[in-house]
Amino acid sequence: MVRIRVLVVDDHRIFAESLAAALAAEPDVDVSAAGSGPAALRCMERAVAEGRRFDVLLVDADLGGNVPGVRPAVPVPVPDNSEEGLVDGISLVAGVRSGQPGVRIVVLAEKDDSRRAALALQAGASGWVAKDCSLSRLLTVIRGVLRDETHLPPALLTGVLRELTAARKHRTESERLVESLTPREREVLRCMVAGLGRKAVAERLFLSPHTVRTHMQNVLGKLGVHSTLAAVALARRAGVGPADLAGDVVERGGQLA
Repeated sequence: MVRIRVLVVDDHRIFAESLAAALAAEPDVDVSAAGSGPAALRCMERAVAEGRRFDVLLVDADLGGNVPGVRPAVPVPVPDNSEEGLVDGISLVAGVRSGQPGVRIVVLAEKDDSRRAALALQAGASGWVAKDCSLSRLLTVIRGVLRDETHLPPALLTGVLRELTAARKHRTESERLVESLTPREREVLRCMVAGLGRKAVAERLFLSPHTVRTHMQNVLGKLGVHSTLAAVALARRAGVGPADLAGDVVERGGQLA
């Protein structure tokens, strides 16, 4: 019998333990539980080291006090014996899918929310299921996502499709705006995405702070925004990543290093 390895990630202990116990009664399911995002990441790391990767994660949508409408950052694994670095549900989805793309993730939610369900799917989740659904329904979803199916409550389908369509439209518009930047302006934008201030960008690109200020103003103008935060958000939608701060200087005297 092929066994399905499931990890329940929920900071409500009673719910997590009850769900894990119910799933463990199934003859083809092995289940573990983690009470936080960092704990889940450590649990997955240990499983990989021991050669027993998880197949499916069941992740609480409200893990760590996730704030509706705020797009989270991909989490960084925390050191052993540390609970620092709060990781919310959708951040965990994005981080796991980035590090272990073979793992399927189902988000468990207290209530239906088209916007957050769409964000979860964009982050890499394969399903959005109500916490109060029946065990048989949850098992159907678990087995379905392992067949590369996507599962959503019927009541959410129209709203989620609308959200995904709007997000695609915004991404296309954001990409068009980013393409209007010069190569130097795009590099400055990548530095902004990396969180560098004007002085740091100047040192990195061997430019004067005054020149960097001009480039930043041009970037904001061309992108049609009024703040660095708005420019970074638009860049993220367009798929612009941060400058590699661990590598060598990106440009020197206008030439790629």
